[in-house]
Amino acid sequence: MKYIPSIAFEEMSGSAKGVTAAKTRGRKYIRNRGYGGSVRTSGQASVKAVFKRLSQAWQSLTNEQILAWNAAAGSAEARSVLGTKTKITGSNLFMRLNYWVVYCSGSIMTTPPALTGVEAPAAATITLTDEVFTFKLASIPTSVTNLKLVICASDPQSNGISRAYSKAAEFDAPCTPVTTAIDIKAKYEAKYGAVGAGNPKVFFKYFYVNTATGEKSGEMLALAKFEADEEDGD
Repeated sequence: MKYIPSIAFEEMSGSAKGVTAAKTRGRKYIRNRGYGGSVRTSGQASVKAVFKRLSQAWQSLTNEQILAWNAAAGSAEARSVLGTKTKITGSNLFMRLNYWVVYCSGSIMTTPPALTGVEAPAAATITLTDEVFTFKLASIPTSVTNLKLVICASDPQSNGISRAYSKAAEFDAPCTPVTTAIDIKAKYEAKYGAVGAGNPKVFFKYFYVNTATGEKSGEMLALAKFEADEEDGD
């Protein structure tokens, strides 16, 4: 619940004693402080563990190594969630690149790699029925050395949901790109449960990562909709 503060709290900000003072659109207000949930999924714990490891590794770098990362970051750009290009720091670059290297079981890079870029994956065909749930790329690069495919999916969504790509999360380990159909049914259902007619939509985003440099391609989006097997539709 929000409360409009008196003029005595005009410059107040931050949280204390269960309340938070904030400002939005030029108006100041006080609301009950939010603490968030304490329960973490195994996926969240895994991500947190990787970043904790990288944070410790950054602190142990030599001055020369830090200067090298800062210099590399000076010529690198990142995109914010709004799609605008922004400058990043050496520690940002270190974290971004090493995250995927470590996540894919590689060793932490103490010096910045030569960046070559990663092309986005081709379009995918996703088949979703009672018995089949597969993901198939139309094509793959000529060389897939050091390349891994990361597939993220949302939990089952209703027909009324038209866009839920932001809910897509990893449900399986990165895999080597292939042009044959990848069976994702068991791993998906282990995380989200079975998809059915009540909530028939699953939103996907997928991309490549270079396990040697940590580079990530642009994300591709896809939508799968549950189709009952013919014998179930009678």
